[in-house]
Amino acid sequence: MLQYLDSAKRQFRSYKSLGERAMAQIDDEQLNWQPGEDVNSAAMVVKHLWGNMMSRWTDFLTTDGEKPWRQRDAEFENDMPSRETVMKWWEEGWKCLFDALDSITDNDLERIVYIRNEGDTVLSAINRQIAHYSYHVGQIVYISKLRTKESWKSLSVPRGGTAAFNEGKFSKEKEIRPFNEGAK
Repeated sequence: MLQYLDSAKRQFRSYKSLGERAMAQIDDEQLNWQPGEDVNSAAMVVKHLWGNMMSRWTDFLTTDGEKPWRQRDAEFENDMPSRETVMKWWEEGWKCLFDALDSITDNDLERIVYIRNEGDTVLSAINRQIAHYSYHVGQIVYISKLRTKESWKSLSVPRGGTAAFNEGKFSKEKEIRPFNEGAK
């Protein structure tokens, strides 16, 4: 499990940064825009991520990840929160996650934790949440891109820019990113 936790934290930091850079490109009204009646706004996705993170990562080694106090269905109500509220949820959820990950070691990865009364290893639970959060951050990115259209600033290699990007990368010496490197 050499440096697994550092690698997982790096992945989570990368998705956190991606979501933040996407949401920074939309205004407050666009944050609450729904592409359709049964489609979540970026704010609703953040509220859901917050609820999930708070439930899964609070006392996650000792209590079920689906807490009795969680109101999951309410996470999908578009109550038009302010950007300040959305970003408060965003930061609070990610802080809960990172605090939980900082509290464990590789020795904990084979421990069993429960989510909705189903046991799995800590390692599998972390992987499950990486996949879940990346899925939802992708939704935030897509919604943000829909709303900004021509003014969208690519969060990765822009269309038509692959050759130049690769040329820049391959013109340098090979390097290995440290596991504790933050998202850029």
